[in-house]
Order: sequence, then C-alpha cells, then structure tokens
Amino acid sequence: MKQLSWLCMGLLWACNPSQKTISEATKPVTQHADPKVWAQTITEAELKTHLYVYASDEFEGRETGQPGQKKAVDYIVEAYKKIGIQPLQPNNYIQKVPLEEAYLPQGKITFSGKTFDIGNGFVGFDALQASFDQLVYVGYGIDDDQYTNYEELDVAGKIVLIKAGEPQDEQGNYILSGTKEKTKWSNPSESIGMRVENAAKHGAKAVFLVDGKNYPRFKNRFDYYKRKGGGQMDLKSAGNDGPATFYISAEMAKALYVDYEQSDASKILNQNIEFDVKSSNKDIDSENVAALIKGSEKPNEYIIISSHLDHIGKTADGQINNGADDDGSGTVALLEIAEAFKKAKDQGQGPKRSIIFLHVTGEEKGLLGSRYYTDVEPLVPLSETVANLNIDMIGRIDPKYKGDRNYLYLIGSDKLSTELHELSEAVNKEFCQIEFDYTYNDENDPNRFYYRSDHYNFAKNNIPIIFYFNGTHADYHAPSDTADKINYDLLENRTRLIFHTAWEIAERENRLVVDKASK
Repeated sequence: MKQLSWLCMGLLWACNPSQKTISEATKPVTQHADPKVWAQTITEAELKTHLYVYASDEFEGRETGQPGQKKAVDYIVEAYKKIGIQPLQPNNYIQKVPLEEAYLPQGKITFSGKTFDIGNGFVGFDALQASFDQLVYVGYGIDDDQYTNYEELDVAGKIVLIKAGEPQDEQGNYILSGTKEKTKWSNPSESIGMRVENAAKHGAKAVFLVDGKNYPRFKNRFDYYKRKGGGQMDLKSAGNDGPATFYISAEMAKALYVDYEQSDASKILNQNIEFDVKSSNKDIDSENVAALIKGSEKPNEYIIISSHLDHIGKTADGQINNGADDDGSGTVALLEIAEAFKKAKDQGQGPKRSIIFLHVTGEEKGLLGSRYYTDVEPLVPLSETVANLNIDMIGRIDPKYKGDRNYLYLIGSDKLSTELHELSEAVNKEFCQIEFDYTYNDENDPNRFYYRSDHYNFAKNNIPIIFYFNGTHADYHAPSDTADKINYDLLENRTRLIFHTAWEIAERENRLVVDKASK
C-alpha cells in the first residue's frame, strides 16, 4: 500500500501536462492532439457547482417517475444544451422508458391442508389466481446441450419447482464443467433468470424457486416494499408474458416435496395447489437522457459512457435522500467528461469514434433504464457499440481507505476484453496514478456488484465494460449522502481518468477485441 504523503502529491500531479503520453503499444496509429489539455478542463469547482444543485433538496431524491426525477432530467438536458452537445436522437435528448409498478401482492397459497401467506413462507411480485392438480419438480431447472432436467417432461400450463445449484457426480465433480469448478448455474445472481427462462421456454404457468442464498434477499426486498407501501417496478413492455415466479422458503419447499434436497431427478407430483395472490399495476412515466458527440473518422462505432440519474426519493418520514454520491457524482462526472470532449471537438480534435453520454433511469428499481436501452430500444446498434464505461459512486471514500485516499474499485474490465483491461491499466499509469482495487471484480464476491449497476445490461450483450466505483459507506442510501461530504479532489481525478480511458478507446485504430465473449 502506498503511503499517504506520496498519494497526496500524486493527486496534485495527476493528469499534469508535463506527463508523458501513453506508450505506442497502447496509442492509436494516428494521433490527435494531447488529451491532457482537455482533461484539465474537468475541475473540482465545476463538479461541485453541478452537484450542489443536482443533489439539493429541490430534486426531492430523484425517485423514478416522481417530480424530482423529472427535474433531474430537465437539469441534464439543459446542461447539454448549454455545452452545445447534440441529442442522440433527432431533436430529442429524451428516450421514453415506459414502466409499470406492480403493487405488493396480497394473498395466499394453499395445498395439503397447509396455508402459506405471502411474506411468510413465500414472496413474489406477480399475481396469480389459479388451481393446479400437479406440481412438476424439475431439479435444477437446467436445459442445455450438456444436461437437461426437462427431457420428455411436459410442463406446459403447469407449476414447476426448481432448486438452486447444479449437479455433481459421485466424485464431487460438477457435471457441466467436468471438474471441481462451478459453472454459471451456481451463480446466485445470473442463474435465477436462466432457470425462469427455461421454465418459460417449456410453457410453465408458474415457478417455485427454492434458493437458500437468495430467499433472504428477496424477503428483505418484499418487506421493504411492504414498509414503504409501494411496489416493484418493471419495464411495461416486459408485461407478464413469463411464468408467475415465487421465491419460497426451505420449509415450504419441503412441504411441497420432502425429498427435493436429495433428489436431482425430475418428478411429477400429484398435488392440489390453490393460488389466491392478487395485485394491481400502475403505469409509470420515466425517461433516459442521451447526448452524442459524433466521431470524426468512425462515426458508426460508439462508446457509451453511462451513469444513472435516479435515486431513492424520500424516507417514510419525509427525509430526502439526496444521493450526492449515488449517483450524483457519476451524473456530474459525465457532464464534465462531455464538456471536455466538446471543447476538444470545437478545436478540431474531436474523437474518431462517436461518444454517447447516457443517463439512465430506474437503476435503483432494477437497472430498468439501461435494460430498456439494451433489450427493447437500442438507439444505436449494440453490434457497433465498442464499450460501456459506467460511473456509479465515485465521490467518496469507503472505510477500508481512510488513510490511503487515492484509490478506485474497478469491476468488469477483464470480463470480456483483455485489451480493455490492459488499456485501462496503461491509461491510469500514465495519466492519473490511481490505485485500482479489484476486490469486487472477484466472481465469488458476495456483494455481486458486477450485477448491480447499469453496465451489466451491456456486458450481458458481450459489450466490454468498466464499472467505476468508490465502494459503499455509512451514508449509502441514507439522507446523509449529501454534497458537502464529497471529496471533490478525488472526484476530479477519477473523472479525468474516465475521460482519458474513453479518449484512448475512441482514438485507437482498431476497435476492442472481445476475446472472452459469454455464450
């Protein structure tokens, strides 16, 4: 660990014009002017001016679909107009994101003389009123070329019971990998969607998921909405086309099928199950904001720099969660990066590739704005999107770094593109000398941050990403996350780093190679 005195000097020197340029191995073949000139236009003072407005009480915590979030959108749009950056869409910075809020369901599930009330034994955000005379146990719910739980099994219109994990042989090897290494089916975040997707593909009407690691998480979310009196948002376009999905406790799972833990074999169980779970929905109007600097030589290749514009609104007793760090810091950083690129372009040194500045809504509700952009309405082809640099909380210091301030957590830089990771390291070494911490990049990290911010919706489409993050702190998702607690010198240096990284990606002769694409 570097000493504090050296780090403080490093901050003063960071991105200094006297520094050397990136090595020829990293730089593009044809050079434009030195980007440090424009990186230095990103300043503490301007970041602070933006953030004291954006994270003020006037914006009411920027909750998705609420008046404060609309004020945030207006502020961002006006900032781009003032900077002189054009909208991504013709004459329109706004991308409408139709959402739907499903109010917390009420009701029960009854079988074998037992009744489980929602919130006590099972949780979910779907409604279902139906009767079934069979339950189909499908083990791990896996269905791929190597292994399937659905062979010669008819689950159309039925309810299925699925457990977490993946099969092992008698030697303890995982069947899908053939080794002691787990596969994606053991990933507690990614595997849920895959299991439900398989059930939907086979026509299931409803799904029971029993997962000891995830059940407490979903139960906590359910209880949160119950206390708050709201519901769960989703994309309106998503509708209820898939099976109704319910997360159940081990107790309820054993009542349904006592041998589920020991048995991997699919089985049809004659079981009368009655669903009486009701809910109601409300349309929510929200929007992303997208601005564009068009590339000078490769205008149809795009780098997307993103941050989320929303936050969590007010507490139950009316206190405002200002969200200065989450993600006011990312929002104002994005505005400053955009202005730096615009100043370069105005002097004839604009980027070779196009840069999209994307502010997404509904991140706090489940990455909804970015999911709408990638899954429903990409404004440019995903196939021509070279990279996504996502900024979510870069203005504070987490408890681990009380002494050594000049750090930043990087997540995902090596997940899809070795070149992106190497470029990121080289840029930082040459320009800003921030200590990169890859703790949260570990696939086994229990926080699962790789799946918890907007970059993930790009990564799942095999678009190389970097997620920039300062870690959590005592003020995370609290009214005390205010603009006066931001470390503006760190915010300046971290923002300059992201500008330099975007610049290098935009200027290199060839687009980044995706050498680790997921299948």
